[in-house]
Amino acid sequence: MQILDRRHPGLYVESPGGCLTGSQKGSRLARFLGFFIPLLVAVFLPAQSPVDEFLHQARVYERQGNYAAAEQDYEQARKLAPQNPEILKRLGILYQTEGKFTPSVEVFKRILASQPQYPEVNFYLGVSYLGLNENAEAVGSFHRELVTPHPHPRCRYYLAVAYEGQGQINAAIEQLNDLVLANPKDLDALYQLARLYKNASFQAMEMLRKEGPDSFQLHALMGEIYADEERYADSIREYRAALTERPDAAGIHYALGIDYWAQHDNHSARNEFTLALKEEPSNPLTHLYLGDIAQREGHYAEALSDLQIAVAGEPMMAMAHKLLGECYANLGRLQEAKTELIASEKLDPSDPQIHYLLARLYQRSRDLSASQQEMEQFKKLSSPQKANP
Repeated sequence: MQILDRRHPGLYVESPGGCLTGSQKGSRLARFLGFFIPLLVAVFLPAQSPVDEFLHQARVYERQGNYAAAEQDYEQARKLAPQNPEILKRLGILYQTEGKFTPSVEVFKRILASQPQYPEVNFYLGVSYLGLNENAEAVGSFHRELVTPHPHPRCRYYLAVAYEGQGQINAAIEQLNDLVLANPKDLDALYQLARLYKNASFQAMEMLRKEGPDSFQLHALMGEIYADEERYADSIREYRAALTERPDAAGIHYALGIDYWAQHDNHSARNEFTLALKEEPSNPLTHLYLGDIAQREGHYAEALSDLQIAVAGEPMMAMAHKLLGECYANLGRLQEAKTELIASEKLDPSDPQIHYLLARLYQRSRDLSASQQEMEQFKKLSSPQKANP
């Protein structure tokens, strides 16, 4: 028998014997919800407008790579809302994606004519100008973007590209430096910055070769380049040629000393560092190298004075403390050696050799537990490099 459900007028339920079973109640409730919930949605959630539907479908087509269909839907949305700048912006970006830079410029300029600071439109206009190789116009657009409340995050990057296109390398480097300062992990900016510096360096070198093929400056520069490449014999040859052109040039003897030191030519290295000290008697690095050479040759007392000067001049250099600690250990001054090696370890805890020297020092002091700890640390740090103690 059908009865009227007085809680929900118009809804009839079957009630055999005037009573519904649990399963029947569940079935009728499901049927009721199926009717009532869509009604609520229709009442409280407004239907999507035709413009929104066209925009949504256009984005779907864009993601699929169906740009022609996306363009048609943007045009349909534009007809329905001709004054909507966001539709024009999306259409302009679509043109840009397709490589249609001229129509994209026209669309972006139409937006800016009424809203000069519409979000990111100046940026996209600048990118379209870049696509047309119109770098001056691109620079202007990017600068206008930078004064908007929320400029596009890649604006400075593309501004640097536009400056480079104009041949304004220093201006491009300035923009990239600002980017790297704000985000040191910006790999694109770092790459472009390194590339610009490299190109500028090559251009300057070619000009130097042309204007002074046997000049002091060219020989000194080539000596530095060869030293960086660990071509020490070539570096020495260039530095010697530089001294021939300018015998009193400061810094060349120090550079030669490093080349000879790297080749374990202690005698020649000492001679050059000694000459370097006459130019700059208090240079801590020169004393560091002289102290290392003396220690290599077992002249520990001689090494001690140079290494003490090095540590006093460069107190934050781990290498100076390490060499001085090793020197004290060789002289049997174990407590002083411990102090210096611990200072070196604090400055550079990842150096396995420091832990090896501490392990040996603790062993000599009969502190076997500390020696074992340092040896374990040495093995842990040196195993990937297979270091030789």
